[in-house]
Amino acid sequence: MTKTYYNYIDGEWTESKSGKTYTSINPADKNEVLGEFQYSSAEDVEEAVEVCEQAFKSWSMVPAPKRGKVLFKLIQLLEENKGELAEIITKEVGKTYKSALGEVNKTIEAMEQFSGEATRLKGETVPSQDADIFAYTVREPLGTVGVIAPYNFPLGIGIWKIAPAITAGNTVLFKPASNTSLISVKIIELFEKAGVPKGVINMVTGSGSIIGKLIGDHPKIKAVSFTGSTEVGLALGRAVHGRGGKVQAEMGGKNASIVLEDADLDETVENLVVSGFMDNGQRCTGTSRLIILRSIAEEVIEKLTKRAESLKVADGFDEDADNGAYIDENQLNLYLNSIQSAKEEGAVIACGGEQLLSDGRDKGYFVAPTVLTGVTRDMNIFKEEIFAPVIAVIVVDSYEEALETANDSAFGLSSTIYTNDLNKAMDFVKRIETGVTHVNIPSNYFENQYPFGGKKASSLGPREQGSTALDFWTDYKTVYIKA
Repeated sequence: MTKTYYNYIDGEWTESKSGKTYTSINPADKNEVLGEFQYSSAEDVEEAVEVCEQAFKSWSMVPAPKRGKVLFKLIQLLEENKGELAEIITKEVGKTYKSALGEVNKTIEAMEQFSGEATRLKGETVPSQDADIFAYTVREPLGTVGVIAPYNFPLGIGIWKIAPAITAGNTVLFKPASNTSLISVKIIELFEKAGVPKGVINMVTGSGSIIGKLIGDHPKIKAVSFTGSTEVGLALGRAVHGRGGKVQAEMGGKNASIVLEDADLDETVENLVVSGFMDNGQRCTGTSRLIILRSIAEEVIEKLTKRAESLKVADGFDEDADNGAYIDENQLNLYLNSIQSAKEEGAVIACGGEQLLSDGRDKGYFVAPTVLTGVTRDMNIFKEEIFAPVIAVIVVDSYEEALETANDSAFGLSSTIYTNDLNKAMDFVKRIETGVTHVNIPSNYFENQYPFGGKKASSLGPREQGSTALDFWTDYKTVYIKA
């Protein structure tokens, strides 16, 4: 019998006022139902916001170091439940178990790095011009905030957003992606066991177009942190900014990797496999445009195609699988339609470009890692993000042309150059128009102690993670005291 899961409001698991539910399935086996979840309404959002408002009064008064103790307990719980969490991620997202386990480990690393930030929620003292005045600044929480998380890293990104929000003293309304609602239930259970008081975190599941809009428009929600598509993120930004709120949006990418003649081509290709194909390309920082010089183009394409064809795509619990299932039918159709459009525009499929149906894969959504050649800057495949294991190859004649081509994008999230020429590497770092960049490292590489975010249409608002993680979730108050 299929289990029904509920919203989490004021420390209780509650049914939606709508009385409706939706189904979450395993993308590796469409017949496996993972659960029924609440299809929430405006009434549910309103109730959750009111609970947040009430809880904020007491939670914001708890000293920041004591709020931060929750994260130390959370780390222990993540360690203890590592296997179960990875299994749920594999079933919901479709990614391989080893990749899901990697997500859990990265989440633990993030919390280990961030757990001490509560003791560093500092302001500053600055000398006053008046000898009788003592002045300083303090950082204060904002109030009720919204967190809207994506499906690709549902545990990691959900926790990475919620943790700094509550450490800063805010109360949270959490809206997870509909197709990863089960792991989001586990997130709530973990925070509850870690000692978060009732009302501090509330979760409402349902349609992003409905719940997300309600969160964006709600006058009592002081800030919203979102990860997802650029179209939705920009619309959310306009709504939140329009009513005077704060928004932090991590959105799309069309990340470029440049390969120069002096690069180690074998190592480079392995890095491209990691950044372009693993997790079915469902990483916002993954490589989707490969820009290579003409003199090495044939060799690089041959090596990359051979590696793409060697990857095993199977159920995520298969120990030998490199990739598991793709997330859902909508993304599958986007993948197939984008490949067809690229062909019609003149691109050539060097490998892949198809749904995989053999060996039991017809039960789910499985796609082949894909290399497209003959891509030019006027093609849609060059411009548009499809969030798939697809690398579009663009051949150029010089480093300058490669750099210009990389910057020819509405997006500006991540980038990489592969070269042993230090001068060109440093020039690239200075001139590339992305928020994150790399030299001889996959474009999706990151460490939690550094700020994360993009430029152009890839990001709105302050950066996430690292030393800046608390900036978005706090406001400054300046205090003048005269005895």
